[in-house]
Amino acid sequence: MKHGWLVAACLCAIGFDSLQSQTLTVTPNNILSDETAVIRVAGLEPNQHVTIQAELADGADQRWKSQAEFLADTQGAIDLSRQAPLKGSYGEVSAMGLIWSMKPEEKHVERYTSPRDFGTQIIELRLIADGKQASSAQLQQRTVAEGVRQIKVQGQLHGVLFLPGTSGQHPGVLVVGGSEGGLPSQKAAWLASHGYAALALAYFRYEGLPAELERIPLEYFGQALAWMRQRPEILPDHIAVVGHSRGGELALQLGSMYTHITAVVAYVPANVRYAACCGRTQLPAWTWQGQPLAYYVPHNRSFPNPAATLEAAIAVEHSNGSILLISGDDDGVWPSSLMTNALANRLKSAHFPHAVQRLDYSRAGHHAGRPEIVPEWHGGSNVGGTPKGDAESSLDAIPKVLEFLRANLGVGDSTH
Repeated sequence: MKHGWLVAACLCAIGFDSLQSQTLTVTPNNILSDETAVIRVAGLEPNQHVTIQAELADGADQRWKSQAEFLADTQGAIDLSRQAPLKGSYGEVSAMGLIWSMKPEEKHVERYTSPRDFGTQIIELRLIADGKQASSAQLQQRTVAEGVRQIKVQGQLHGVLFLPGTSGQHPGVLVVGGSEGGLPSQKAAWLASHGYAALALAYFRYEGLPAELERIPLEYFGQALAWMRQRPEILPDHIAVVGHSRGGELALQLGSMYTHITAVVAYVPANVRYAACCGRTQLPAWTWQGQPLAYYVPHNRSFPNPAATLEAAIAVEHSNGSILLISGDDDGVWPSSLMTNALANRLKSAHFPHAVQRLDYSRAGHHAGRPEIVPEWHGGSNVGGTPKGDAESSLDAIPKVLEFLRANLGVGDSTH
């Protein structure tokens, strides 16, 4: 009888040791939300089938989940940066596939919400082997680098200046939002995390500002640029402007007007000045010296007719620096792919002396290239794009945008 107990004890110990040797690791396990981590499994049997699950709670306290099944190699290991899953939430090799392929637990959730107050997002990862949890790990995604400071801007201007954690002068970036209005804080915080003094500037739908995107005086942005050039933290001759959607349209317009702007990054922009937004299409969006600028009245999501919109076209060839255009060929809001192509052709025809870079992404929508690796699923909205297409656009665009700014502003680099 004692001998039987010993055999059973030995078998239990072997099973326990086997379970304990199966490890799930994330390297590094604390990153910015635009960075990639590598998820690995070790200690499995050769060719063993296992499942990896991922879960997070977003800024609206909604839970998002994903999972994928993998086959261990002959060494009993799995590396998500090198291996595609057998099946699951995504189907290709992608180090961060478990994150961008997540879907909401509740059916009513339409989109992912970023962490509140630039908080840290925790992603729980679990290794399931033989129907049991064999190991677990965490990945922490930070929305802003340590040391980034905020200075509220009040008075004639309305915004927040985000400063890197390092001392001295930094290249400046004016960040303007789109039809959502308010402060484009997230993109400014991202840029400050990479060494730029970024001014998130509100221009409507914010305290003390117009309620709608209509009749916005472009002189307001000139005041913001002048203010930035006087700040001791900013290199006055190294200033870019970055905008998304209507903000991309605005960024291109400002670049064509203000010579102090030496680089423009336009995410999913228009090539013409659109009418006021939204549903107020018989009013101008922008004014200059008290007069409305010519504008295009959209008809559904059709491409602006060049002949009919000649006066509303943005004179990008007058810009005093390099231009980076980002678009998705499945944009559900407006035809950004066709419009960035029209912009690139206009610059080429004008023999534009500065560099022009166009990043046009297949199966990406109105979120093309956004600078974060987060759940891309969206339901009940018309932004277009697939989760895979949007994720691939972000993974490709993030380093290219940072390199574009570094190259054209002359200084600035990751400081986190």
